[in-house]
Amino acid sequence: MPAQNRRISAPKRGLARRLLRRAPAPGHGRGRSDELSGPHTVEIAGLLHELTARLLGSDSFAQAVERLAAFGVGAVPGAVRCSVTLIGEGGPATITGHGPAGRQVDEIAYAVGSGPGFDAARTRALVTSPDLTGDERWPDLVPAAVQSGVRSVVAVPIDVQRVSVGALSLYAEAPDAISPSMLLTAMAMATQAEVLLGEIRRRDALVEGAAVDRAAGVIIAQRNCGVQEAYAFLQDTAQRLGLDRRTVADRLIAAVARKP
Repeated sequence: MPAQNRRISAPKRGLARRLLRRAPAPGHGRGRSDELSGPHTVEIAGLLHELTARLLGSDSFAQAVERLAAFGVGAVPGAVRCSVTLIGEGGPATITGHGPAGRQVDEIAYAVGSGPGFDAARTRALVTSPDLTGDERWPDLVPAAVQSGVRSVVAVPIDVQRVSVGALSLYAEAPDAISPSMLLTAMAMATQAEVLLGEIRRRDALVEGAAVDRAAGVIIAQRNCGVQEAYAFLQDTAQRLGLDRRTVADRLIAAVARKP
């Protein structure tokens, strides 16, 4: 199999242990050997602490995903773009990306529904490409990779409880630039993000449920109807307007509050 078509299907923890065993101990050798030793555990702990604070401080699940992508490109040395791909049950896939390069790659991947992040999400396997410009798995991405200045990528699968499967992808501007240090950091971030995004989604669901319940109460009072009819009316209204139930519920509650 060509080098550019490598796919690492081992579990994240097992792969991390093997990379650490291969890496020289810190303090032995210079240059490349220092890089291969991987990030220090204290650095990883600090990074995950900051990631936790930023995501839990988000006002919504969508904002948390945006912050995850922005944090990834800023926190991982060598990364020029961080993308988060989410595939929900019965809903459209989404890609959120941040970074000075690679925007066209995300746009094409979203348009065709194929790319490193999509593969990692669908197969639940770690996916790497040392050179996107010669990778036969995603021919649609080749021109975009050339134009937008990204060459190598690692995509780590994530499972977001109650929402979807997905992947965290880190891109570098040079071929063969995904070092063990970047790989380990990406895996640590993805593992932490799984827990955080799941908790944020659970929190959002509770808030959404409370808003929908309040809106249903308003509908019952206004229309003199039963509980099931009120929820059905709210759902039908959301579908007709092309909005989610939470947005419709919030608008209804706000409208009632403005009335004298």
